[in-house]
Amino acid sequence: MLEKVSRMALLQDFYAGLLTEKQRRVFELYYDYNFSLGEIAEEYGISRQAVHDLLRRVEKLLESYEARMGLVNKFLENQKKIREVLNWLNTLPLDGEVAEIVERVTRLLHELIEVEEIN
Repeated sequence: MLEKVSRMALLQDFYAGLLTEKQRRVFELYYDYNFSLGEIAEEYGISRQAVHDLLRRVEKLLESYEARMGLVNKFLENQKKIREVLNWLNTLPLDGEVAEIVERVTRLLHELIEVEEIN
C-alpha cells in the first residue's frame, strides 16, 4: 500500500494542476490527510461509493497523464543519476583545488535532490 501511496503522491505533485478543484480536493483528503471514504462522502454530501469511484477515476487520470508526459519517470531517472554522480564523486581522491570543486558540486547536487524531493 505504501508504494501506491508514494506513487500517487508523486503523480499528484506533477499533475494535480490538471485536475478539477473537486478532484484535487477529494484526492488530497484521501491521500494527504487520510480521510476515510465515509468522511469525504459526508463532507461532499455524496455516497461512499461515489467517493470511491471518483478516487479511482482520478488515479486513472493521473496515470494517463504520466503515460503521455512521463514527468514522474523522468524525475525518478534524474534522482537516480544524481545519486550515481554523488557516489562517483565520493570515490575521487581529494586534494587542494579539486577537493574544493568536488565539495561545491556535491553540495549543489544535494540541494538539487532536496528541492526535487520537496516538490
